[in-house]
Amino acid sequence: MKRLTLLRHAKSGWDDPVKRDFDRPLNGRGEKAATLMGQYALDSGMAFDLLVASPAVRVVETLDHFLDSYGKPIETVWDRRIYLASAAALFDVLHAVPESADNLLMAGHNPGLEDLILELVPESDGDALRAEVETKFPTASLATIALDVAHWKDVASGCGRLVAFTRPRDLDAALGPEAY
Repeated sequence: MKRLTLLRHAKSGWDDPVKRDFDRPLNGRGEKAATLMGQYALDSGMAFDLLVASPAVRVVETLDHFLDSYGKPIETVWDRRIYLASAAALFDVLHAVPESADNLLMAGHNPGLEDLILELVPESDGDALRAEVETKFPTASLATIALDVAHWKDVASGCGRLVAFTRPRDLDAALGPEAY
């Protein structure tokens, strides 16, 4: 069984004049949320064999804060295919993950990450976690999916079960939508 944890980049700044969307940095709220989520991952005992991430500035900065508070090194692969990728493109990325990695952390963007979760995890009555993701996969959120596959190349629609979903506001109410 493989395990996939998805991390959406933290809140970025729209008021910072950058030439390209790719170069948008985090804002202060995003930095705080990314740090909090890294500490949460550490406190929850999450372990990762590999990190595959978009090289967009907001993802890189999210991971800088996340990993500083997580405190454990993770082998990292920067993959431009993840930048604003569709769920289909993210499946291609997953299919190329080395078999030596059983616990993968992928960091990227919406709507691709949310769509990937909804593709991997089939609808079922009473699945409150999936219903929450279907409502919204907010910035800096973590979702962990247990995949019923032995090999990354076999990851397909419906092969997963959402085992955890945590938003920054679950840990600090000040990071919720009412804080805008």
